[in-house]
Amino acid sequence: MRDLSPSEEKREGRGGLGGRRGRSIKRAGLRYLRRGIDEQGWVANGVETEQILYEADGGDKGRVYSFAQVRGSFPVFFTQSPYSLKPTPVLQHSQEANFAALRKHFGRLGERYGGLEVVNLVEKHGVEAPIGEVYERGVERLNEELVKEGKEKIGFEWFDFHSVCRGMKFENVSVLLEILGGRLEELGSSVVVDGVVERRQKGVLRTNCMDCLDRTNVCQSSFGKFMLDLQLREEGIDMEKQKDQENSWFNGLWADNGDAIGKQYAGTGAMKGDYTRTRKRNYRGALTDAGLSLTRLFNGMFNDFFLQASIDFLLGNVTSLVFEEFEANMMTKDPAVSMQNMRQQAIELCQKRVIEDEAEEFIGGWAFLTPSTPDTIRSATFEEAVLLLTDSALYLCRFDWNLDKVSSFERVDLAHVTKIRFGTYITSTISPAQVDELRNVGLVIEYKPGLTDVTRVNTRSLSSMSDHPKPTNDDFASAALSGVAGFFSGKNVAAAAAVTTPTRKIALKALYSQTSAAVSGAGKVKIGGEEEEDEDIARLTEIQQVVVIAAEIERLALLNQPREVKGEKGEGEGHLIEKGDIISVAEAKKNTGLLETLGHRVKKLVWA
Repeated sequence: MRDLSPSEEKREGRGGLGGRRGRSIKRAGLRYLRRGIDEQGWVANGVETEQILYEADGGDKGRVYSFAQVRGSFPVFFTQSPYSLKPTPVLQHSQEANFAALRKHFGRLGERYGGLEVVNLVEKHGVEAPIGEVYERGVERLNEELVKEGKEKIGFEWFDFHSVCRGMKFENVSVLLEILGGRLEELGSSVVVDGVVERRQKGVLRTNCMDCLDRTNVCQSSFGKFMLDLQLREEGIDMEKQKDQENSWFNGLWADNGDAIGKQYAGTGAMKGDYTRTRKRNYRGALTDAGLSLTRLFNGMFNDFFLQASIDFLLGNVTSLVFEEFEANMMTKDPAVSMQNMRQQAIELCQKRVIEDEAEEFIGGWAFLTPSTPDTIRSATFEEAVLLLTDSALYLCRFDWNLDKVSSFERVDLAHVTKIRFGTYITSTISPAQVDELRNVGLVIEYKPGLTDVTRVNTRSLSSMSDHPKPTNDDFASAALSGVAGFFSGKNVAAAAAVTTPTRKIALKALYSQTSAAVSGAGKVKIGGEEEEDEDIARLTEIQQVVVIAAEIERLALLNQPREVKGEKGEGEGHLIEKGDIISVAEAKKNTGLLETLGHRVKKLVWA
C-alpha cells in the first residue's frame, strides 16, 4: 500500500480506504542475500501493513478503523543459492542458536502487538518442508516456555498454499479463512472515534512463505478483505448486497502493495498479482509469473550483490571497506551475523570435541584461512578453519560453519615441529587489497609425522550448543597421514613405526583484522602464562597476530623437543622460526591464470 495518511487518501479520491506500510531497516536487503533471522531476532523482508478505513466526509472527526498485519522471513538461520529457480533452503547453526533468535523475535512481536498467530504458507512436502518443520518445532518449544510463565501461547497454522490451491484455484484460500475466521474476529481491529482510541487490536497475524511476497500477499489481502467486511458491518453496510462484488478498488490497493514490496525485495512486482487484482487466475497470469521468475533469477545472480553492499553501507551497517571487499570477490557478506561470535563459538566447540587428553593444557584458538587441499600452500580454494594450541599439540580443525560442527581435524605433536615460516601470503592478485603485502600474511608449520599425529574425519552431525561427550571412534572415522599407518578404533598399527615419512606442512593465512563489518576477532591466547583478551589480540595487525602466534608455537614446540635433539642444534638451538615469503606477489601473479582474470573482469562488468 502507498504510505498515505487518511487526508491524503481523500485527495487521491479513494474514498475512505487507505493504508500504511512500514518496512524494517534492521535486516534490510534483497532476496537470497538477506534470508531468515539475525542474532538479535530481526528477520529479512519484515513488513508491517496497516489497512485504514475512515469516514470519507468526516474531516478530522468520525470513526477510523485500523487493521495491522505483519510479514517476515522464517525466524531461523538459513540461506538459499540465487543460482536456481527453486533452490533448496540450507539450515544454519545449532538448534540452540536458532531457538535463541526465534525467542527474541517473538518476544519483540509480543511486546508490540500482544497476541500472535503464525500463518505458514510453505509446502509440507518437497524442498520447503524441512525449514517449515524447524519453524514449527521452534514455536512449539517456545509455547511450552510461555505456558510455564503463564503467558498466552502463539497460534501456528501451517497452510500448504501450493497444495490446496493447485491448478490456479487461488480461491481456495477461503479454506484458510474458514480456519482463521474466528481468530481474526478475536484479534479484531483498532477503532478511533473523534481522535480517542475506543478499541485496540488484540494481536496480529504473522504471515510468511519462502520470500514473504507472492503467497503472503494473496493471503494477507484475503485477511484484509475479511476484516473490512466486519468493520463495514459494524457501520451497517453489508458488502454482500453491494453491486461491486469484485471489490476492484480494494483489490487494486492490495495488488499495488504487493508490487511495491516485491520491487524492493526481489526487483519485480509481485507474482500472482493478477489474482490479487481481479480475483481471477488464468494462463496469462501464469505466463506473466514465469517472466517475473526469470527476471528475479537474473537479479539474484548478477544485480543484487552490489545493490546489497550499497544498502548495507547507506544504512550504516558496514564501513566503506565493503566496496573494497566487493571488488575482491564480487560478493557481499551479512553484517548482522557476528563472525567474531561465530568464530569464538567454533573455537570452544573444537576444544570440546577434539582434545581428548584432559592433561593437555589449552593455550589458545584462532580462525585462519587454509588451503582446501591438505599439505599444500597453494590451492584453488581456501576455507576458514580453526587452529587450536595446547601445551603438547597443534590441532587444525576444518569446520562446517553452516551446521556448527567439526568436519575433520589433524593433530600434530609439538615435538615433531621442525620449522615455522611466516611472511607474505598472496592467494589472489585480482584486486589491490589482495596484493597488499602488509595485510596478506600467514605462516607455514612444517613437521615430521609420528605415531601420535592423526587425521580424523567426522561421520555424524554434531551440534555446537549442547554438551557433548569426548569424541569416540564412532564419531570420527580415522584416516592415515601420508606414510603413516591408519588410526582406527583408537589403536595404531605397530608396523607404522618402521615407515619413513616425508615432512608435512600446515599453511595458515591470517584473516583481515579490519573488515567492513567489524574487527574479525583472533581468539584468546596465553602469552607467557598470561591470558590476553579477545580485543587485545584483535587490535593487532595481521602480521603482528601471525608473529605472536608463531612465537607461542615455537616456545611450546621447543619445550616438547627431546633433549638429545636440542643438543644437536648447537648454536641454532631454540630457533624454529624463519621469516620469508610463503607466496610472493610476483609468484602469485605468475600463477594467476588468464581465465581467472577474465572471469573476474566479466563479473565486475556485469555484477557492478
